[in-house]
Amino acid sequence: MAGRTIQELFDLSGKVALVTGGTGYLGTAFSHALAEAGASVVISSRDEARGRDAASKLPAPGGASHHAVQLDQMDSGALRNGFEVAVQAAGQVDVLVNNGLDAQGKDLTEVSFEEFAQHQANNAGYFELAKLQHDHAVQRGAEASVINIGSMYGQVGSYPDAYEGICSASSVAYHALKGGTIHMTRHLAVYWAQDNVRVNCLSPGAFPNPAGAPAALVKRLETKCPMGRMGVPTELKGAIVFLASGASSYMTGQNLTIDGGWTAW
Repeated sequence: MAGRTIQELFDLSGKVALVTGGTGYLGTAFSHALAEAGASVVISSRDEARGRDAASKLPAPGGASHHAVQLDQMDSGALRNGFEVAVQAAGQVDVLVNNGLDAQGKDLTEVSFEEFAQHQANNAGYFELAKLQHDHAVQRGAEASVINIGSMYGQVGSYPDAYEGICSASSVAYHALKGGTIHMTRHLAVYWAQDNVRVNCLSPGAFPNPAGAPAALVKRLETKCPMGRMGVPTELKGAIVFLASGASSYMTGQNLTIDGGWTAW
């Protein structure tokens, strides 16, 4: 990497990135960031038509081509087929962003055994996709980057008083899931480093979707953050490009937390 300029290090021209859940609130920002850096982006969604619409709106500064595939990380057959279709459509996959989520919003007073267990299957899907990316890269003799999307809630508990009287507390199943995502990242990174497959995690803090988050909850959450405000999706774009690109070539097994200082106190 010696001698490469900063522009070259962050340039993703010629690379292909698969973003699961690429039509969502944060997934849209991830997809646009990677496309803006020059990558061809394959957006996966349970709804292929929605994915195609999102892909058609991505910029292509270097003439990159974007695609969409139907993929559900909760279904092993569907995710394998979706990955194969992505490779066929784009020719290769160099970057995997494990962002899709089959959500479970019930708190510890409401969630059932079956619901809790089912939510953890998201990590099985992330692992299976990461393994497919690893094997694809090794077969090609190429480098690859796997980026798992974690959460600050995989590192700290939530504040009971932030939710009291407004809505259910943050999901215990989600906390367990994201804690597992962060540690799985470390484990895979250690075993795959010799294959030139880097595995890192990006953990957002509070990035509530205005379309669904109660205003009263957002106001309380702001008091828990040193910066005194919630994050907006564009504030994750630099981090996702960093982890996908040569700018992070000596970084693997790490969890990059973007949370406005939430986990610092």
